[in-house]
Amino acid sequence: MITQSRRAAGFWLVALTSVVFLAAASAPSPLYVVYQQQWHFGAPMLTLVFAVYAVVLLLTLLVVGGLSDFVGRRPVIVTAVALEIVSLVVFLVADGVTELIIGRALQGLATGVGLGALGATISDLAPPERPALASGLNVASPTFGLAAGALLSGVLVQFAPRPTTLVFEVLTVLLAVLLVACAVVLPRLTEPRPGALASLRPTASVPRGARRAFRNAVPVLVATWSIGGLILSLGGSLAVGVFGVNNHVIGGIVVTAMAGSGSVAAFVVRSRPARTTMLWASLVLAAGMAVVLVAVDITSLPLFFVGLVVTGLGFGAGFVGALGSVAQLVLPHERAELLSAVFVPSYGAFGGAAVLAGLAVPQFGLRPTTTVFGLVVIAMALLAVGAELLARRAEQTQPAGCPEVAPALTAPVR
Repeated sequence: MITQSRRAAGFWLVALTSVVFLAAASAPSPLYVVYQQQWHFGAPMLTLVFAVYAVVLLLTLLVVGGLSDFVGRRPVIVTAVALEIVSLVVFLVADGVTELIIGRALQGLATGVGLGALGATISDLAPPERPALASGLNVASPTFGLAAGALLSGVLVQFAPRPTTLVFEVLTVLLAVLLVACAVVLPRLTEPRPGALASLRPTASVPRGARRAFRNAVPVLVATWSIGGLILSLGGSLAVGVFGVNNHVIGGIVVTAMAGSGSVAAFVVRSRPARTTMLWASLVLAAGMAVVLVAVDITSLPLFFVGLVVTGLGFGAGFVGALGSVAQLVLPHERAELLSAVFVPSYGAFGGAAVLAGLAVPQFGLRPTTTVFGLVVIAMALLAVGAELLARRAEQTQPAGCPEVAPALTAPVR
């Protein structure tokens, strides 16, 4: 029997671990300009760095995303944090682009191993009287981590000594402490059960009861995470190349403005009806992206940050709505599998946008690339609105006696 105090301690420990975990994943972003100057590599090599992270992460999600449903949460989380620490050590000793690629590949591996287990553990340990807290933190924690990692890295690069190592030293110490804490504090949440080896077959399956809701959520997932990939890959370059701001802190703030407002939005809307949240968040996302495009066109840095904040609100709220609409339809032992399936299209869009943007900029320039990608994201957000409205119309015309999901998994989706 897990005591209430240990449940609460484990809950907040895993939320903090998720923040630091994703902070480590975003920390290299403001450093890419420094690396390019030191090691003299161009945009194609930088695109490869983005691609390695995204590809390894997705492949890992497909293979081990649901493993914690079979072997338990704690061993998977401890393994993921240990892999993240190894990746940071690689960055610490890096003296060329080869180590940079290896470090990002290890970060992709660590993130792929840990995402599903961390999210499932937050849901497992959420206070029973506050079920919406889990969905809010499952979005707020990683988005806040992305914002904090980029901002911390930018500040240290601009003002601190040893700009290419200090941020990784700080994060290594934090993760080492969290590794020990997770190994000691986290309770056993699920008993090991047969099927662990079979679960390693590459798959991104969604439990039957959540499949229709998942299909409706995919356009929102793709739209929101495409924005993340676009801003993380081009944000710093836009600050320098379009707005003429040669400051590493600004590069970090670009990511923080979007991811930080997304984290706030995720927490604020955590108790709101999931599908209604998805609908309105998609409209906010499209509006924010339109403001960003206008700011890039007229070269207005203040308007650019306004657009990033509005876009982030749509990002955070949209992801909470999408996650909440499917998470409430599965059983506890299916949570890691479902969360991994959710992150496959999410990080596919994230990595795809980053890679395509990296390939397009040398050919077409920053402004045209940003404009085209922004218009595509707006179109996807509006597609998500259309898909939700069509789904609602279909439900209104559905004959009585035709349940949407299996009775054992039925839950209200508002």
